[in-house]
Amino acid sequence: MSLLELDDVKVHFPVRKGILFDRTVGHVYAVDGISLTVEAGQTYGLVGESGCGKTTLGRAVLRLVDITSGGVVFDGTDLARLPGEEMRGFRRRLQMVFQDPLGSLNPRQNIESILSEGMAAHGIGRDQGERREKIKDILAKVGLPANALSRYPHEFSGGQRQRIGIARALVLEPDVIICDEPVSALDVSVQAQVINLLEELQQQLGLTYLVIAHDLAVVRHISDVIGVMYLGGLVEEAPSDVLYESPRHPYTKALMSAVPVPDPEVEDARERILLAGDLPSPANPPSGCRFHTRCPWAQERCASERPVLTDLGEGHKVACHFAREIEEGTVEQTRSTGIDAVVATKAVVRKDAEVAQEAGDPAAAGVPSAAAESGADASVGAGRPGTGTAAAEADAGGADEAPAVPAQSTAESADAGERSPGTG
Repeated sequence: MSLLELDDVKVHFPVRKGILFDRTVGHVYAVDGISLTVEAGQTYGLVGESGCGKTTLGRAVLRLVDITSGGVVFDGTDLARLPGEEMRGFRRRLQMVFQDPLGSLNPRQNIESILSEGMAAHGIGRDQGERREKIKDILAKVGLPANALSRYPHEFSGGQRQRIGIARALVLEPDVIICDEPVSALDVSVQAQVINLLEELQQQLGLTYLVIAHDLAVVRHISDVIGVMYLGGLVEEAPSDVLYESPRHPYTKALMSAVPVPDPEVEDARERILLAGDLPSPANPPSGCRFHTRCPWAQERCASERPVLTDLGEGHKVACHFAREIEEGTVEQTRSTGIDAVVATKAVVRKDAEVAQEAGDPAAAGVPSAAAESGADASVGAGRPGTGTAAAEADAGGADEAPAVPAQSTAESADAGERSPGTG
């Protein structure tokens, strides 16, 4: 049996309206049917755009947000059905490292008070002296001196505060640690140190990680299995090396095409997939396949029938009706992608300018028509920051990633968890 199993987990936040009579007018489908398994001692990486529901899923495992339906089975116990008091006992074995290290630490407590608070609540240590010795041992493991006990969070750097957050999770001797963007708020030089620290602690203590991140390089470096989320659902899951070598879902292909390659010749020759349009709202998701509104290979079936995550062999699971056909090249693209779309759009713009010049309208010369302008928004504009394009957002910030891994990029332009609670 797997250590952690999620079975069709759904987290829907009600949208309420009214002053005198509060009524529910809709729902935000933050997590909408996630099923996955995490083996003991394994690192499971979860990636996706901002707003896809990654952070909400991590909080749902700990019951920090209410689960609408589905099961979260941890070591044979369904946490979704546990009463509050029993769930508090299980939280000792399930801990979380939060994205913002400063925001997750009480500024009015020193480090000894912060770390010993959870130990006292769960009855770890006979007295404060014994707890203090255990805290010193954990601080040494995460690379902090013993004199840090009397200091306050604002006296530490960002990397040191993240180490304190990791130490706070470790003092309770957990089995599973959920790392929510563990390095996104850190400097480049510190990111590699924290990642290496997590790997060392896993080997020493036999920990199991669920790593939530948008940095594709970090996820590849630390994860054994990777799941790709899109708009509340899991669209692809595979072992780390397999996913990066041969992504099968169109959304994953777009993300991977944005990862920079150190070889200039390979970088210039490969195809870039530029997705048109913005990420749909989780309060009003598209019918059928959630990705069909932006998919270059979308067919009529995709708009009406939601695909199921299907194993294509060797643990490579894909939620796409035409994954095999796309791989074999038997399905034609319904939207232009990559360089071809950019070249086609530029040709339309040049043609409009030539027509205007021949008509003797110098003011209109060089100004694209409405159709060309619309095409530019869908292709050329898709590569500009701020247009909500997954591949373009994945390209943003790629130059500043941790040096621990050569291929560096991000799958989103904003850190996860900074939006409303329903958008994860």
